[in-house]
Amino acid sequence: MVVIAKEDDLRIGTGRTARFEGEAYGSGVSFFHVYNTEGQGPGAHVHPYSETWVVLAGEALVRTSDGEVTANQGDVVVVGAGTAHAFRAVGPEPLRMMCIHASPRIEQDFLDDAEAAQAGVTF
Repeated sequence: MVVIAKEDDLRIGTGRTARFEGEAYGSGVSFFHVYNTEGQGPGAHVHPYSETWVVLAGEALVRTSDGEVTANQGDVVVVGAGTAHAFRAVGPEPLRMMCIHASPRIEQDFLDDAEAAQAGVTF
C-alpha cells in the first residue's frame, strides 16, 4: 500500500507549518514540517515519546531543563521522552525543520508559565 499526503492539506490554519499524524495514513510516526520566521516557535511542552528534529534551513534555539543549544542546517536534535522543551527560530533566514514524533499520534502537553519557568524552558 502507498499513501500520499499533500502538504497543502496538512497546513495548520493559515500558517506555513504542516502537521502529519501517521495513524490516519497507516504510519507509525508523525511530524510537524515547521516553517517559522525569527522569534516564532511553540511554548514549552512535553511528549511521552522522543522527538527528533532535522534542521533543513535556518537556525533554531532549543531550550530544555538541561540548558540551551543552537541547531543549524543539517543538524539532528533528539529530545528524550518526558523532557520539557521549546524552540524559537533565530537569525534572518526562516527556520525549516522536520519535527519527527515517535508515535502515530502527536501527543503534547503544554506547560503553563509557572511550570515552564520551573523547567527552565521559557522564552
